[in-house]
Amino acid sequence: MRSFDPHALECLAAIVEEGGFERAAVRLSITQSAVSQRLRSLEAQAGTVLIVRSRPLRATGAGRLLLRHAMQLRLLRADLDHDLHGLAPGAVSAREEERMSIAVNADSIATWALPALTPLVVGGLPLEIIADDQEFTQLWLREGQVLGCVTALPQALRGCKVVPLGVMRYVAVAQPAYAAAMAPHGLSAHNARTMTFIAFNRKDELQARFVMQACRLKRVALNQRFVPSSEGQVQAALSGWGASVVPELQVRHLLASGELVNLAPATALPVGLYWHCWNLDSGVLDALTRALTEAAARDLPAG
Repeated sequence: MRSFDPHALECLAAIVEEGGFERAAVRLSITQSAVSQRLRSLEAQAGTVLIVRSRPLRATGAGRLLLRHAMQLRLLRADLDHDLHGLAPGAVSAREEERMSIAVNADSIATWALPALTPLVVGGLPLEIIADDQEFTQLWLREGQVLGCVTALPQALRGCKVVPLGVMRYVAVAQPAYAAAMAPHGLSAHNARTMTFIAFNRKDELQARFVMQACRLKRVALNQRFVPSSEGQVQAALSGWGASVVPELQVRHLLASGELVNLAPATALPVGLYWHCWNLDSGVLDALTRALTEAAARDLPAG
């Protein structure tokens, strides 16, 4: 089996993670020409191109395989650091550039996931969280760029394991004045077409899915504004921008205080969440899995 230079593998990972050669050089504290040289050396050893010089840069199929290998080497080093720290609490922690990356949907970040991960970060785990829509976080795992992901997709990828976390319940909310003007008797098939809905981004299908369920429609075209932040969606609704479908867990206190109103009290859209990670014997992966599943058991209803 071929042995690849770990410095070159980390260089490949830095290029992909940072989105370019210049930023990778800054992160690795080397020159940009050294980054290019390490990548050329790795491509020569692999016998194929590893990076497509597009905008944004992306790894080829072979590049993704080596990127996954680089991540596995990081994980081995992190596991060693974890074990050494248990034997010698004063042992040096992992370097920042050897970050452990996971992909988590933005709504989980805004509600229950960060408190779950805080003890690990405070304990020295160099964790990086990548935010995306719950339907798309698994792509980061498939591309080999993260160790695990929180996603709405239940199917496990090859070489990965999946653990159910629970259900995130979504409700439709709006500022009282907006609700009184646009939906005085609640959400309906008629007023849903005239209201403005605040979505996370153009990939966000929750708004349409909720309206179709609540109003018993087979399809719907909504007028939408986009705010790429879970907290921002709530703030936009509070400011009267429109209605938004958001986690009930996130707005429970605002509904109780009357700052927001529930436009469809009889409807809650359930979205099951799952933790996917590499199926490896790893103390770090076990700690991440345990932290997320324990927090989800407290904050999310069972599926």
